[in-house]
Amino acid sequence: MSARPCYHRQFRKGVPRVETETVSKGETSFWRSDLALLAGIALATIVVHWITGGKYGFHRDELATLEDARHLDWGFVAYPPVTPFFGRLSLILFGRSLAGFRFFAALAEAAAVVLTGLMARELGGRRGAVLVAAFAAIPFCLGAGALMQYVSFDCFFWVLTAYFVLRLLKSDDARWWLAIGASLGLGMETKWTMGVLALGIVAGVMLTDARRFLRTKWLWYGVGISVLVFLPNVIWQARHNFISLDFLSYIHARDIRIGRTKGFLPDQLKMTLLAVPIWVAGLHFYVVSPAGKRFRMLGWMYIVPLLLFIIAQGRGYYLAAAYPMLYAAGSVWGEGKLATIWPGWANVVRGVVWVALLADIALVGAITLPMAPVNSGLWRFASKINGDLREELGWQELAETVAQIRDRLPAEDRTELGILAGNYGEAGALNLYGPDHGLPTAISGTNSFWLRGYGATAPQTVIVTGFSQHWVEERFASCELAGHTSNRYGVPNEETENHPDIFVCRGLKQSWPEFWKGFRRFG
Repeated sequence: MSARPCYHRQFRKGVPRVETETVSKGETSFWRSDLALLAGIALATIVVHWITGGKYGFHRDELATLEDARHLDWGFVAYPPVTPFFGRLSLILFGRSLAGFRFFAALAEAAAVVLTGLMARELGGRRGAVLVAAFAAIPFCLGAGALMQYVSFDCFFWVLTAYFVLRLLKSDDARWWLAIGASLGLGMETKWTMGVLALGIVAGVMLTDARRFLRTKWLWYGVGISVLVFLPNVIWQARHNFISLDFLSYIHARDIRIGRTKGFLPDQLKMTLLAVPIWVAGLHFYVVSPAGKRFRMLGWMYIVPLLLFIIAQGRGYYLAAAYPMLYAAGSVWGEGKLATIWPGWANVVRGVVWVALLADIALVGAITLPMAPVNSGLWRFASKINGDLREELGWQELAETVAQIRDRLPAEDRTELGILAGNYGEAGALNLYGPDHGLPTAISGTNSFWLRGYGATAPQTVIVTGFSQHWVEERFASCELAGHTSNRYGVPNEETENHPDIFVCRGLKQSWPEFWKGFRRFG
């Protein structure tokens, strides 16, 4: 058995040193490496998502993404094209499988966990620090990966960008700007808040020793790559009168009006739970510690988005993707402190940290993963905290009810029948399950449904969901109440509580083109 030196970084008074020990070749194989361990952890989260992912039903936001996935373009009203693109891949690979539709979101979050651990390793962390960083990132992985949503892919590109920046600062190889630019561009094609991280990078360059990169061509090549990657969405926006700006303005005003932005700072504690000391330590390392001076830029990549979201009154989860880079630094900094300042308490502190991290994972998993039987004690606890679970119920029943209403109509009313849905969840559900019942394509004025119009021919008889009796009577010559939304579990949610009535209406008082022009809605 041959031996070779293996180097481990250990922090002594905040400064890494190198020590040598002898290990066998077998112990340095890939299967014993940190990367293999991280890959195993990530795979476990994917398996958990796959097992639990098909328990209830599609969430209303997923139904909108699914419908957009059938109409791929370089942009959509509510988001750029990356998330619908992965939705399309899911449809191709898994059909209508709910767990399959959520697969790529779970994969993106699992990759973010791996990158978090790798950042800790790049900062000199030993295996314990690598694992602490990765496990600190798992709770958000479980929550964001439970639904097919842009939050999952946005998080991945934030973490990927931070990883590339760390590699840039550690290696001083300016060619990493090419990877940073590509990641930023793809992030902008996922969610426009990536622009806030880009501003953090700009501040980090201007306010730290990273200013030296301004003299390199690679930084500017990276800027060019990011612009080229994002350009297709900009062109799409220009062709559609920058409709997404109207959408964002409306949604932001709504969030402020109903109080969704009031708890931004408390939300940072809720999202990170018992891992707060780890990310605080990481921020201290980047911003204050002499050992972190080389990586100051990463500190600004947290501080600038934090301040901008506070000023702009963003929602709490907008900053969630900034914490993995702090977890990485905090775990390494803490590892060094345990070895030098509190060696006698090292095992006790490690035990407390692991209990806290596992408690976070258990709590978030119980709240966000769709695994408890509906109306069970755990379900009531989880759905009270996480209202998204309630919005995964009742969509198949909606399609069945509309089909029953259609079947009761006279034959002459069915020949030019339309279905008008009040929100994207209803429209998406009716277009997903409606073909099983022979229903026509549902139309809606919400987000990208409005851009797709009302079809080649205007309907004469319309089944209307999601609107009040007052609304339909104002717009149609005659309307009759024909049914109500429900779900087989009797669980109250947005559909059953806010707009349960389903109408059959005839005689639109305006022409359809005129009606449609004023029917644009955001949600």
